Amino acid sequence: MVIDAGNILLVGSILLFVSILAGKASSRFGAPMLLFFLLVGMAFGTDGLGIEFDNFETVQFVGMLALSIILFSGGMDTSFGEIRPVLKEGIALATVGVVLTTLLTGSVIYFIGHLLSLNIPFQMALLIAAVMSSTDSASVFAILRSKRLGLKQNLRPLLELESGSNDPMAYILTIMLIQINQGVDSSFGGVLVTFLKQMGIGALSGYLLGVGASHIINRINVGNKSLYSVLLLSMVFFISSFTDLLGGNGYLAVYIAGIVMGNRRLINKRTLATFLDGVTWLVQIVMFLMLGLLVNPHELVDVAWIGVIVGVAMIFVTRPMATWLTLLPLGSKLSTKARHYISWVGLRGAAPILFSTYPKLAGLDPDNTIFNIVFFITIFSLIVQGTTVGSMAKALDLADVSPEKGFDIDLPDEVKAALTEVDIIEGGARDGALLKDVKLPERTLVMMIRRGEQYIVPNGGTVLHRGDKLLLISEDVQNQTPEIRADEHIVIWESIKQLVKRDK
Repeated sequence: MVIDAGNILLVGSILLFVSILAGKASSRFGAPMLLFFLLVGMAFGTDGLGIEFDNFETVQFVGMLALSIILFSGGMDTSFGEIRPVLKEGIALATVGVVLTTLLTGSVIYFIGHLLSLNIPFQMALLIAAVMSSTDSASVFAILRSKRLGLKQNLRPLLELESGSNDPMAYILTIMLIQINQGVDSSFGGVLVTFLKQMGIGALSGYLLGVGASHIINRINVGNKSLYSVLLLSMVFFISSFTDLLGGNGYLAVYIAGIVMGNRRLINKRTLATFLDGVTWLVQIVMFLMLGLLVNPHELVDVAWIGVIVGVAMIFVTRPMATWLTLLPLGSKLSTKARHYISWVGLRGAAPILFSTYPKLAGLDPDNTIFNIVFFITIFSLIVQGTTVGSMAKALDLADVSPEKGFDIDLPDEVKAALTEVDIIEGGARDGALLKDVKLPERTLVMMIRRGEQYIVPNGGTVLHRGDKLLLISEDVQNQTPEIRADEHIVIWESIKQLVKRDK
C-alpha cells in the first residue's frame, strides 16, 4: 500500500490508535513507550503489512517541527531553580561532552573499519558518530517523567538539561562534517566561527524572543482562551525559523525560550501546559511512526553486527569516557555513582535517526547504510538502557522517593495568591489535633485536606491525622506571589506537635 492523499487520514488514524495501545502495553514490559512507537511503524512498513513510505524529505521536515515542539515543551517544564545548581555540568555535557563522544565514537568506528577492511574514511566515521552523539530529549523526558523517577544528587534536572540542550551541538557537528565529506573547504577557524555564530545567536535569540513572547501572551488579550494555545504554537515555530534565518541554531533557541517562558508568569499557563503536553506526545508518536515506516527491517540484518559493536562501545566505553573527561575539570561534587548513572542514561532516540537523514539527502548515504546503522543502535540503546533506567538507579543507590502530588489544582493568574502543600508526615503528629488549634502563618488558610483518596473541605473542628496533605492558600501581599517559607512549615509542625503532647 502506498500512502497518498486519499488514504493518509485512514492510515494515520489507525497507526495512532495502535501506537497508543502499544504504549499502554509497554509499561507491562518495563520498556520505553517510544520504542513501541518505532516498532509499530516497522510492523506497518514495507517488510510488515506493506505500507510503502520512503520520503526522507517529509520525515526530515516533520522531524524538525516535532523536535522544536519537544525541546520547547521540555524547556517549559524545566524549573530554573532546579537546574541552576547543575548548570555548568549540564552545559559542559551538552557541548564538550558531545564533541568528545563524537571523537571517541568516530575513532572506534574508524578502527573497526580499518580492522575489517571496510575502508571507512576518518571524516566519514566522525560523521556517523556526530549523528549519534547527542542523548535524545524525547526519550529522556518521556522515560524519566513516565516512570515518575526520583533521583538523588539533583540528577533528574541535570539529565533533562543535558538531553534538552545537546541536540544543537550534534546538529552543528553533523552539518559541518557533511560539508567536510563533500569536500567543502572547512578550516578550523571557519568551523569555530560557525559554531560560535550558531550557539551565540541561538542562545541570545531564544532568550530575547522568549521574553518577548511572554509579554505578547500576557498583554494581547485575545478573548477566546483557546486561541492562546494556537498563539503559543505559532511562536514556537517563529522562534525556531527566525533564529535559523539569522544564522543561529533554532533548536537551542526554542529550548532556551521554553525555559524563559516556563519560569515567568503567563496568562492561562496551566491550559497552555496541558495543550503543549498533548501536542508534544502527538508529534513524538508521529515522528517515531514515520521513522519506523522509513526503515526496512531486513536491511537491519546486514548492519546488525557493526551496530552491536558500536552500540556496546558507546554504552560502555565512549559515553562513559566522554562523561568523565567532561566533568573532571569542573570540580563537580557529583559522586562516582552519579557519574556512572549519567553515562548510562545516554539514550539514543528520534534525534539521531532524524539527523541521519541529513547525510542521506546530501548524497553521502546512497544505500541507507548510515541510516540503518543509526536506527539499529537507537533500538539497541532503547532496549538496553531505556529498560534499565529505574533498575540502574536503584542498583547505584540513586533512586529517591518521588513526592506524590496531593492536589491537582492551580489558581488563575488574576487571583493574587499562592497554593502550597504541607504533609502531616509519619511521626510529625499524633492523631487527634484539631485544625482550629493549629497556628498558621499570617494571611494563610487551609483550603482542602486530602486523606488517601478522600478530599475534605475543612472547618475548625476538622481532626488531623498522620498522612494528611493540607492545601494552604496564602494571600498575595504587595502584589507579589508569596511562598510558604521553611520556617513557616516548622511553625505548622511545632503547632501540631504541641497540641498532641497530652497524648504522649
